[in-house]
Amino acid sequence: MYSILRSWLFKKDAETAHHTTFRLLKTACSLPGMPSLLKTIYCVNDPALAVEVAGLRFPNPVGLAAGLDKDAKMIDEFSCLGFGFIEIGTLTPKPQPGNEAPRLFRLLPDEAIINRMGFNNEGVVAAVERLKNRKSDILVGGNIGKNKVTENDKATEDYLIAFEALFPWVDYFVVNVSSPNTPGLRDLQDKEPLQQLLNTLQKKNKEKAASKPIFLKIAPDLSNSQLDDIIDIIRQTGIAGVIATNTTIQRQGLKTGATELEAIGNGGLSGKPLRERSTEVIRYLSEKSGRAFPIIGVGGIHHAEDALEKLQAGASLVQLYTGFIYEGPALITKILKRIQKQKH
Repeated sequence: MYSILRSWLFKKDAETAHHTTFRLLKTACSLPGMPSLLKTIYCVNDPALAVEVAGLRFPNPVGLAAGLDKDAKMIDEFSCLGFGFIEIGTLTPKPQPGNEAPRLFRLLPDEAIINRMGFNNEGVVAAVERLKNRKSDILVGGNIGKNKVTENDKATEDYLIAFEALFPWVDYFVVNVSSPNTPGLRDLQDKEPLQQLLNTLQKKNKEKAASKPIFLKIAPDLSNSQLDDIIDIIRQTGIAGVIATNTTIQRQGLKTGATELEAIGNGGLSGKPLRERSTEVIRYLSEKSGRAFPIIGVGGIHHAEDALEKLQAGASLVQLYTGFIYEGPALITKILKRIQKQKH
């Protein structure tokens, strides 16, 4: 069924297809009985799939990565498709349109996507209003970033604003300093500014009656010495863990031709070509740290075995984005049934 829908959607440009999919799913879920039917088809309810990470109990380890539901518009709908958790964002303090279109491109021969969206979102206040009115009790993570116009020396203020606004409404936080589509953002991954940012957020977090887990989302393009720095920073700041990885700026080994890639231009690459590198980063962080903190694995998961590979490399949870777009919601079910088979 999804392969037919995908064929139709893939005839549209990628961003139009994204909005069309949202409208279709929202319309479907508004029909009487449809949410229950979707849950019957896609949800795998088994206590053996539950996993505790950073003090939170996830009903299953497969989540929706940030970037798909930036503005928290589809939490109730996506919760019908079998996800164990949903990550919204990246959200910034002020609304921003993002980069000029076209800014989202499919690489069909590679089963990949290049995006340079640029943190397009309606702002954290609008998202909070939707979170207040959601019906599903699914675990939700809040992925936060800085506005494009905010200079890096003022970036911490942006992260604090988003953190404070979202705190009552999400279950965990993700600090995004690894998107390649906001100028200068990845400079915040350097040890000193990153340590300062995370320490400030953790200080604010500990002032709360009950603190919430904070994860750091990192790029796949970091060197081993930079990954060593990440391990040190997590130890020093006491944040919960890492999400590995964001999109890559690398283009090696793609089937898509150089002319087409040049025409597309800059952006972060996600999908199958990222699978191996994201798993390498997970394995390195897990082994080098002695499994000292949880890792959420994301990047190139298109099959159940890809998810298992990341879990075996040291991830506690996994997230889908590009694989979900190419394979549809049945991918969630296949992963969960594969994990279920391994556990029983």
